[in-house]
Amino acid sequence: MKDHVGIVGTGIYLPKDRMTAKEISDKTNGVCTEEAVIEKLGIKSKVVPSSSLSDGTQEMGALAALDALKNTGINPLDIDVILSVSEEWKEYPLTTSALYVQDRIGAVNAWGIDVQNRCCTTVSALKMAKDMLLADPEVHVIMVVGGYRNGDFVDYTDKNMSMMFNLGAGGGAIILKKNYGKNLLLGSHMISDGSLSRTAGVEIGGIINPITKENMDEAKHSLRLLDPVKMKNRLNDVSMPNWYKCIDESLRKSNLERKDIDFLNILHIKRSGHLSMLSELGLTEDRTIYLEDYGHIGQIDQILTLHLALEQGKVKDGTVMAMIAAGIGYVWAANIIQWGPMKS
Repeated sequence: MKDHVGIVGTGIYLPKDRMTAKEISDKTNGVCTEEAVIEKLGIKSKVVPSSSLSDGTQEMGALAALDALKNTGINPLDIDVILSVSEEWKEYPLTTSALYVQDRIGAVNAWGIDVQNRCCTTVSALKMAKDMLLADPEVHVIMVVGGYRNGDFVDYTDKNMSMMFNLGAGGGAIILKKNYGKNLLLGSHMISDGSLSRTAGVEIGGIINPITKENMDEAKHSLRLLDPVKMKNRLNDVSMPNWYKCIDESLRKSNLERKDIDFLNILHIKRSGHLSMLSELGLTEDRTIYLEDYGHIGQIDQILTLHLALEQGKVKDGTVMAMIAAGIGYVWAANIIQWGPMKS
């Protein structure tokens, strides 16, 4: 049997608190109506963190990891590597999220590292995990895991930030195994555009613009488009073409075509964009999951969508899934997953 990588299973942690479309609308002070939040932004409600310490970024990742171990039956002692996709906004700066998860789940034989590609991190980390599993004869099981709560930084009165009004919170984990015999991770493709590297981000709190007594309150909600004109103009030109190129190239690397896609696993975007992509790929709404009841939980969206699709029977043996993402910076990514037993 040719060496390959398969997905063993997933784990999810979602905080219990929610923010409704009306609550989002109210926070915008007239920027968005409730109807616009639902119909345009595509949010009926979203998951938000509670005041509980269990809803910290690293801890949400750890809770998702524990859920993945329970769901798969994988022994934590058999995990060789932990790739953390947790965001940089976490309990303590300069701590390593992968190592926090390692300790929480008892994966004492593993080593861990944090990777970051914003909302593309999970798709990127899955490619990294596959490459590591195939290249290193001593690596057999990898966990990709993380937490996300960047919504804390959103200023709902900033009109430029409407694209991020959907930001939520949660944790996800996905376990991959060499020569698993099913649920194959096939081709992947990424495109990045470094000219957009500083067009969006948290403006206050870094070396260039540190937190002071005077800007402390503003800093807490300073996730912004740092160059909105440049970002929007550039994205209008390249975003959708780059996304479709990632899909087509990942299909090519998998010896498949667009007509072979059965299910689209896509991060939460505005409703019109979601429907447009379905149409372009020749898919109907029952062949995807639109996260309008969850919001956009960053790079956890792909894990959550797979988890929900398996529960709902939308992904089953024989399903070809395109998993796609995009992240500020700017990065576009796609990979292809063939669910079910490996074909001989």
